Amino acid sequence: MTEQTLSPYRADEAGFFGEFGGAPLPPFLVEPIAEVAREYAKASADPAFQEEYQALLSKYVGRPSLLYFAENLTTKLGGARVYLKREDLNHTGAHKINHCLGEALLAKRMGKTKLIAETGAGQHGVALATAAALVGLDCEIHMGAIDVAKQHPNVVRMELLGAKVVSVEEGGKTLKEAVDSAFGVYAAHPDEYFFAIGSVVGPTRTPRWCATSSRSSAARPAHRYLRPRGSFPTTSSPRSAAGRTPWASSTRSSRTRASP
Repeated sequence: MTEQTLSPYRADEAGFFGEFGGAPLPPFLVEPIAEVAREYAKASADPAFQEEYQALLSKYVGRPSLLYFAENLTTKLGGARVYLKREDLNHTGAHKINHCLGEALLAKRMGKTKLIAETGAGQHGVALATAAALVGLDCEIHMGAIDVAKQHPNVVRMELLGAKVVSVEEGGKTLKEAVDSAFGVYAAHPDEYFFAIGSVVGPTRTPRWCATSSRSSAARPAHRYLRPRGSFPTTSSPRSAAGRTPWASSTRSSRTRASP
């Protein structure tokens, strides 16, 4: 994938999104992260890997997720038609399973034996534990002690799926500390662990991995939208006599500067 070096929304080759980004790493982690980047590039260009990944998204996750016309909400608002992209219908209940499956497949391809990650509300942890169980890898999830207590049902789900849940007692005992804890374990054992980061954050190339594997979240519903209508809405229209705007939305939404 060719990247635009001047765009604040796409990283350049040094991993910068405009003024943000990069890869501030201790020297001993530079090569392990570079290795993952190389293997990711190879997997992205491997038809067999992509076929396996796309088959799992379709047959295991349940993609493409439903694009549902929210008729009652549309009527209540009296304006644009409102559609809901039902990511909650994916296996494990969110979009997290998209990149977790990709990371699990890549980890197995690289010969890693364990997946490790942080989680806050627990949805990423559940998805990664599910992916790990599917491909036959061990899984270790770090979670702030406060979040462990607040999200107990998800902790139970992770453990039922075979994951080891580590309760982090340091600092604020929430997601920030969980990230630090998980990354510390990974830094000590990069040959054994694959750090399956849960968001578009971290040293370059990790933001790209998450972003790329989540593209199907937007692309498939777009196709479903186009099929019955032939085109996307492009302009706002005056309200109709019935008090509604047929397609009062735009193909371009406001965007904020991306930061890894």
